[in-house]
Amino acid sequence: MKTFKPLALAYLILLLMKISTAGAAVVPPKIAYKVTFPEAQAHYADIEMTVSGLKQPTLDLKMPVWTPGSYLIREFAKNIESLTATANGKAVAAPKTSKNTWHINTTGISTVVVKYKVYSFEVSVRTSFVDITHGFLSTTGIFLFPKGMLNQPSSIKIIPYKDWTTVSTSLEKVGDDQFTLTSPNFDILYDSPIEVGTQDVFGFDAAGVKYEVAMYGGGNYDKERLKKDMAKVVEAETAVFGENPNKHYTFIVHNRARGGGGLEHLSSTVLGASREQYGSESGYINFLGLVAHEHFHLWNVKRLRPIVLGPFDYETENYTTNLWIAEGFTAYYQNLIRRHAELYSVDSYLGDAVGDINTVENQPGTKVQPLAEASFDAWIKAYRPNENSYNTGISYYDKGAVVGMLLDLEIMNATGGKQSLDDVMKYMYNTYYKGKKRGYTDAEFKLAFEKFSGKNLDDFYAKYINGLAPIDYNKYLGYAGYKITDQLADSNNPTLGVSASNQPAGKKIVSMVLRDGAGWKDGISVGDEIVSVDGTPVTDMTTLMNGRKVGDKITVAVIRDGKPYSLPVTLLRNNRVQYKAEELPNPTAQQLAVRKKWLKQ
Repeated sequence: MKTFKPLALAYLILLLMKISTAGAAVVPPKIAYKVTFPEAQAHYADIEMTVSGLKQPTLDLKMPVWTPGSYLIREFAKNIESLTATANGKAVAAPKTSKNTWHINTTGISTVVVKYKVYSFEVSVRTSFVDITHGFLSTTGIFLFPKGMLNQPSSIKIIPYKDWTTVSTSLEKVGDDQFTLTSPNFDILYDSPIEVGTQDVFGFDAAGVKYEVAMYGGGNYDKERLKKDMAKVVEAETAVFGENPNKHYTFIVHNRARGGGGLEHLSSTVLGASREQYGSESGYINFLGLVAHEHFHLWNVKRLRPIVLGPFDYETENYTTNLWIAEGFTAYYQNLIRRHAELYSVDSYLGDAVGDINTVENQPGTKVQPLAEASFDAWIKAYRPNENSYNTGISYYDKGAVVGMLLDLEIMNATGGKQSLDDVMKYMYNTYYKGKKRGYTDAEFKLAFEKFSGKNLDDFYAKYINGLAPIDYNKYLGYAGYKITDQLADSNNPTLGVSASNQPAGKKIVSMVLRDGAGWKDGISVGDEIVSVDGTPVTDMTTLMNGRKVGDKITVAVIRDGKPYSLPVTLLRNNRVQYKAEELPNPTAQQLAVRKKWLKQ
């Protein structure tokens, strides 16, 4: 038998203690929420949050300041009121220590119950709304999270208001109880909006996934037609990536007198629609475009994502230069998918594609703000437009869709119509989301474009992504045997270069002044009331140019800040473009192969 020296024995005992401690499971705190609507008529959701199993001296509760997919600091904490905390049946202090943080001393406390009310009365796809007809819970603005516990699971118990009967969400139910939900972590919880009410629910199966459509607000929709056509969208988009990663997916649709917009989530989306739009073919096809856009996001941005967009920092901006891929490519695919699913004609698709070009080329900001910068500045510009935004910026949706088309055509031409942007998207999805299990960098996506196009794209990026060079559209459209021509190229119509809105008593108030237009150069300002031109009262802005020509000098009388001014203005040519797609004569076999791959024609 071997004996140990005292020091060696002490080391052995310490080692055994460490092994014993390492083997003991650390039980994390449990987090549970209860949501009630005792004052639904006043637009409140009441939240009770219970955190149990605490073994720490303090607990900080935080509210996100933004919601993923909508790149703006929205300060959701502003809607919280009457927050109180109790432990062992007694009130405990919960002072606010920052704009979105409440601090609780939990020394000797294992369970804390926190109650608060959330005012919910903003109609949008990204904010909560409660009234007596339904409750829409945009979860980033509803549920506080304990600091340091974003990876912890939680449960949600919903007590519905009066006659509400149904819950629609991508969160998992506990057993067969639709009013008791569970989330494995806060990233999932914050990516799973909840609709509670009496919504009309129907479903369909597509790509091996069960789909639920929850319609709030009524409308003239045809459920059977929607089932069939939404399934076509799902199948066409799944074909791009080769798999559909969901078990079930939920469309929450808010139908209102006037509505629009959408916000993507990991296994669901929220769509805004006009309840009567389904009755016209154009309105119906537009709705399918919204479906295609938001559903495509379940791959592009929710899984295949810029590296900074996950894990999320919910308390500050998450900057990326790649929203032109995340949103712009999705905007490109929303039209392409409808064509590939044969939901509208080649002519309709080309009309929409050229419409994107017109939008980009008619916006003065396209000569000011590079595409990558538009993405990075989304937090301060895209969601905070002002009267000069049209002159200073460009949409990463619109120009991103155009650039997506250019790259798609480049790849199809380089491969004789054998490969396309689809192959890039699938490659990136498999390589980064599934393989490396992380997001991509700008350089990594560029390498993928080069891999499939067989070209160095330094010049393309310098011109069209990071620069302001005019785009040679006909070079790329020519790959498929098309060109665009400007229907207004020979026009010489004069314009004042301003937009004006009608105000009470027929006042014409300037709402925008176009960069380098006549009004811009000669001093008309946003907010001016246009009173007369050459002494004739202005009653109709649409007829203001009747009988006038480019170069005419006119006197515009305005009222600015209550004072009259007479402004001499020289009318300039209206420089707007109106492109139209045309087939090139005698397309080659190569062009026809690209066209077939692109348009499924």
